[in-house]
Amino acid sequence: MLQPMHYATLGGGCFWCLEAVFQQIRGVLHVESGYSAGFTEDPTYQQVCAGVTGHAEVVNITYDPSEVTYRELLEVFFSIHDPTTLNRQGADVGTQYRSIILFHNEDQKEVAAEVIRHIDALGIYDRPIVTEVKPLEVFYRAEDYHQNFYLNNPGQGYCRAVIAPKVAHFRRTHLEKLAR
Repeated sequence: MLQPMHYATLGGGCFWCLEAVFQQIRGVLHVESGYSAGFTEDPTYQQVCAGVTGHAEVVNITYDPSEVTYRELLEVFFSIHDPTTLNRQGADVGTQYRSIILFHNEDQKEVAAEVIRHIDALGIYDRPIVTEVKPLEVFYRAEDYHQNFYLNNPGQGYCRAVIAPKVAHFRRTHLEKLAR
């Protein structure tokens, strides 16, 4: 019997970085880069990068909950970006790079709140978590050239300098979650 599909939609900086990590997790079936949480219908990459649409760069993750839980996806999410910087991840600055969890149902909303409370209680960060938690209203798929960006462009400068270290960090700290 086929399991029903489950989805998670997350933003934490450049969607290329998130996509490259989540594609490597056991139980993740598909990752798609796109835009969400803005006010412009069907935005383009240029519009989102200009900061005029209100959208965040996000990934929409399709996963099998019998292999990976939503909580585990959030634990990885919080380990691969800085959730304490408002509208910024490293050199990427603007509302399009904000930390955001777009929940698909009330269970996801509750799990997100629990994970954030747990991280805060552990004192992992010196500053408060500023990750937005709000319902997913619409997801706009990014242009084709953004899909599988790291896999298709491993030698590109941004991939080598920014994405590869995030992927390496993920692989070191979450070895048990690797698909390969």
